[in-house]
Amino acid sequence: MSGQWGFVTAVALGRVAFGYQFQAMASLGPELVTVFGLDYAALGALIGVYMAPGILVALPGGLLGRRYGERLVVGAGLALMAVGGLVGMAASGPPGIAAGRAVSGAGAVLLVVMQGKMASDRFEGRTFLTVMGLLVGAFPVGVGLAGLSLEPLVRWFGWPGMFGAGAAASAIAFLLFWPSSLPAPPRSVAAWAMPSRRECLLVGVAGLVWTAYNAGYYGFLSYLPSVLASRGHPASLTAIVLTIATWSNLPATVLGGWLAGRFGNTPVFLLGSVASVVSVAGPAVVDWPILWGLLFGTAASLHAGVIVAIGTLSARPENRAAGMGLFYTVYYAGGTGLPALCGLAADLAGHPSGALLAAAAISAIAMPLYALHRRIGQRG
Repeated sequence: MSGQWGFVTAVALGRVAFGYQFQAMASLGPELVTVFGLDYAALGALIGVYMAPGILVALPGGLLGRRYGERLVVGAGLALMAVGGLVGMAASGPPGIAAGRAVSGAGAVLLVVMQGKMASDRFEGRTFLTVMGLLVGAFPVGVGLAGLSLEPLVRWFGWPGMFGAGAAASAIAFLLFWPSSLPAPPRSVAAWAMPSRRECLLVGVAGLVWTAYNAGYYGFLSYLPSVLASRGHPASLTAIVLTIATWSNLPATVLGGWLAGRFGNTPVFLLGSVASVVSVAGPAVVDWPILWGLLFGTAASLHAGVIVAIGTLSARPENRAAGMGLFYTVYYAGGTGLPALCGLAADLAGHPSGALLAAAAISAIAMPLYALHRRIGQRG
């Protein structure tokens, strides 16, 4: 498969693998807490280590992509995701799991840093917003698959089976991506140049918006299984809630991109942000898991593609690869410690619901940050 939509298919599958690998740790959380005697802060650290490489890899990855092209950088990223999954599958305990997740996470960084630049090279206008919604929405499909496949994979292969499945999905994405990728651009001295100061400021603030949004998103997915388990709900209900919460993300995110193209970014962003805060905090207060999963997966997901599109368009076309490297450097620097911070809140509260309340509070910060981004942009 080649051409524009071959690219969309390959990158979307790569993001499905990304979502699956990230969520595998959270889905396995209740079991691994028991098997290895982990506390919630340690579990949060194992979840967050997937994002840790982004602090060092994101910006160099964007610069390498501008100089050597998407095929080499994204191909290497998908290969690392597969290798890291195999390392996690072969691990005998938390240190090996952490190493595998770090390798996979480094590969995922290379994929996500380049996705906006690659999409903006192929699409524009409303189509670009819709494609970004589709790509961003592919991640939660992988998250949902992690929840659905947990019981059969653990039953047949033990917990390592989850990591092996993530490796397989990454390998398939690599095989689809290679023929759909563009040749490397001509080399130039400017390939290592950074965006302007104003572009860096806009991209950096957009990265903080994405960080705040994902604090709520990952907090919900990471700690809801533990909250439901603590209340005596069966694993089957958790799988249903996570499926609703994640698989509805894809149509909701695509719809959000279409609505933003028609009515503007701000109304879509505000609606999604308010719904995100309510749906993440809700399970800590009222035990209505199906309702919260539905709200989280629909209204709270409308603005995800909008945020990434804003980050992409904050830099000029020639600077977007480096710009998205900066965007994700900010995101990973802020996001790596947030799962552990939310886990610490759970330990202090004596219940995993404390993590959800902390995640909701952090996600609310996205709204004033978005207003700051608009003010900087309007100053020209």
